[in-house]
Amino acid sequence: MIGLIDCNNFYVSCERVFQPRLEELPVGVLSNNDGCVIARSNELKALGVEMGTPAFELKALLQQGRIRLLSSNYELYGDMSARVQSVLEEFSAGVEPYSIDEMFVRFDGFGHDQLLAHCRELHCKVRRFTGIPVSVGVAPTRTLAKLANRAAKKVPAYRGVCVLSVGSTAMENLLRHTELGDIWGVGRRLVERLALMGIRSAWDLAQADPKEIRRRFSVTLERTALELRGIPCIEMNDADEPRQRIMTSRSFGKLTDNRAEIHEALRQFGQRGAEKLRGQDSLARAVYVFLKTNRHRPDLPQYSPGAVVELTRPTDDSREVLHAVSQAFAAIYRPHYRFMKAGVMLIDLIDANRQQMSLLDTHQSAAERERSEKLMATLDALNQRMGRGTVKLGMPSPNAAWHLRCANRSPRWSTRWPELPSAKAK
Repeated sequence: MIGLIDCNNFYVSCERVFQPRLEELPVGVLSNNDGCVIARSNELKALGVEMGTPAFELKALLQQGRIRLLSSNYELYGDMSARVQSVLEEFSAGVEPYSIDEMFVRFDGFGHDQLLAHCRELHCKVRRFTGIPVSVGVAPTRTLAKLANRAAKKVPAYRGVCVLSVGSTAMENLLRHTELGDIWGVGRRLVERLALMGIRSAWDLAQADPKEIRRRFSVTLERTALELRGIPCIEMNDADEPRQRIMTSRSFGKLTDNRAEIHEALRQFGQRGAEKLRGQDSLARAVYVFLKTNRHRPDLPQYSPGAVVELTRPTDDSREVLHAVSQAFAAIYRPHYRFMKAGVMLIDLIDANRQQMSLLDTHQSAAERERSEKLMATLDALNQRMGRGTVKLGMPSPNAAWHLRCANRSPRWSTRWPELPSAKAK
């Protein structure tokens, strides 16, 4: 059996863990640069605020004190996600993160009643140990686990935990009342095409001929149909599999043509990319740097260049990456253009433990690599222990244009020493 654990209103829930005064209030979390709503509490949903609503449209409600809007605090959310995962790992050896707020969990060897009790205990302990409310859906396949999780969240009778077994009345009722658009991986266009075949619910798709589905649509939809029958066909990608490229990019808080500030932003992105590179034991052979102006401002001149710099040797050393970033930036920067976004991508990655050494390598170059590895390991250890950004190459200007707008960001309670919550005696 496979479980899907979904953190309810995750970003808002993370904020409420450290700010209990936000409980039962309409709360929204905004995207980068405080642009639009990307997370909503149930109370905010009840006011009719849709996902993606621009922040300026909610200004009146905000000024009236009827809602609370917070800037996104991804460092906090990432740490809270890791804490939820650590609790889940106490209940199962197989935890597969699907997103920051969703994780698949393997449950093998349980009977139905025993599994239900086990999941109820999990449901309670995640809330008790992390403060994050979750919904638990369990079924023989990932697609059914998704539907079970949705039922656990929407149907009060399940009390946050839904366990489905093949052939059960509960499973049939759920499939009969689930629209095609609510099935994992079935988009609007597929819904319209399936409706022409008389397939309008999850139950209809489960009963359809899989070979016909494959012939008329795709092998992906065939697998979905089989999964709805309780036949496992979809495997998750290995979460530990290294990425083939590493991108770090941000939209700026405001448009800028300041060369020094843009260069500074790219250096910060390059350092973060090199950190991720070391985290997955990879080396990069090349660095790609790009800049973008705002194409939605036809009143401004447009210029969105990019350049690739090949590294002299595969590396994960932040200093070598930053040297390449500076080379690429010097080649593409032009004055009098106001840029809104920049990014650094590390490409052509290889496994650090399987790199091909050059026949021209000398004892001196080997010693240099060893010193580089020790230096980067020390830098990462300090940042991991004391908080990201404690040690960095170059200090960023505090008020540079490239910094994200986050006027209402809460403290990073669990990852920054100066921002730890404190209890004060009255």
